[in-house]
Amino acid sequence: MSIRIVPVARGCALLAIALTLAACATSEPAPPQPASLTAATPQQQVAAIRATAGDGEGELAIQPLRDPKVEDLREQASRLESQQHYADAAKALDQALEIVPDDPALLQERAEAALLLGDHGQAETLARHAFETGSKVGPLCRRHWATVEQARLIEGDAAGAATAKAQVDQCTVAGVNRF
Repeated sequence: MSIRIVPVARGCALLAIALTLAACATSEPAPPQPASLTAATPQQQVAAIRATAGDGEGELAIQPLRDPKVEDLREQASRLESQQHYADAAKALDQALEIVPDDPALLQERAEAALLLGDHGQAETLARHAFETGSKVGPLCRRHWATVEQARLIEGDAAGAATAKAQVDQCTVAGVNRF
């Protein structure tokens, strides 16, 4: 008398596979992502952010002294960006941020690099961090909020984009009158 286990084991394995597939088929579909509220390319978005800063003529803007190595990395990132080597530009900025992790200008430049790479979530996070660590007025402040606005537009968040846009106006403060 011989016992045949193989067909039973095979049948159990097939049943387990069938039940697994059935469970996958009945799972809820992922909720649809909100549609982007902008048709701008990442390059156009970054250009708009930088244009929002304006020339800063006649207003208060704080410019810290820079470490020469950090300046070299920033210039390298700028060159790489102009050559459309966005990932390499981001790496150069990451190296600079290792030296001065809370530099608002560097954080902003890295946020813009994140937008160019299509990572709007990181762009918004970096821009908000830059705002928190930096001056609450001036051209850089406007760039922070313009970046948040662009990220919210990509996310399909009209209310968040409008709130960020309103913050841009709060960043303008006239310079000191010198008689």
